[in-house]
Amino acid sequence: MVAGAAVMLTILAVTRHHLPREPTPWAHLAVMAVVANIAPYFFFGWGIERVASGLAGVLNATTPLFTLAFALTIRSERLSAVRMAGLLLGFVGVVVLAAPWRTTAFGGSLPGVGACLLGSACYAASYVYARRFLTGLGFSALVLSTGQMAAGAMLLVLATPIVARTAVTLTPTVIASVFVLGVLGTGGAYVLNYRLIADEGAVAASTVTYLIPLVAVVLGAMILNEPLTWHLVAGGLIVLVGVAVSEGRLSKTVREERLRHQEGLERRSL
Repeated sequence: MVAGAAVMLTILAVTRHHLPREPTPWAHLAVMAVVANIAPYFFFGWGIERVASGLAGVLNATTPLFTLAFALTIRSERLSAVRMAGLLLGFVGVVVLAAPWRTTAFGGSLPGVGACLLGSACYAASYVYARRFLTGLGFSALVLSTGQMAAGAMLLVLATPIVARTAVTLTPTVIASVFVLGVLGTGGAYVLNYRLIADEGAVAASTVTYLIPLVAVVLGAMILNEPLTWHLVAGGLIVLVGVAVSEGRLSKTVREERLRHQEGLERRSL
């Protein structure tokens, strides 16, 4: 968080943008820092010590399902039979992934799966919160993401003397990894994140998590030699189909295919 905030503040200064001066945006940014950064980083950090990275990545793909559920709860999205079917299908996929009948599935544990799901739920809540309280305030995506990084870094600095009492070994590899995660995975990612939320809405923006399972599973198998089991593949596919159904993407694809087929018939008749 500190690395991401430092880089983002530098970019902000170079581009001559200014952080918010009123207390209200900072209060919302502090909430976002907790919900979108501190809490999910803790949950995934704790969970990934107990499950394979590929499984954690697939569980992260449940974020759009949680986003839709939260959006329905606050009535910013409409409930339909199709969306309910998608949510239920996504839940089935999570059950297949968790494999409660095998407590050692994927070399992990049910508490680890639960922690990753809590992290995904935090990300989902942050999409809805940002859409409702931040993206309409007139600040750019760069300003919002930088403010969020700065607020989160400050909160963690204040909490460190209380919660971080374990010795840390800062090897060159660890320092480089933290820097890359801070600059790219945190700072740069949230600039794009806020832009997507503002342009496309919370539910649509959360679908970027479609890419996470693919990357996590492939890198987990190639670099960490993690097993590619049928539970992981089947559960991941069910989750992604459930997300697609809940957002009406499959029905839209079918309509577009029918329209193309009809246009083809009309051209041949002419």
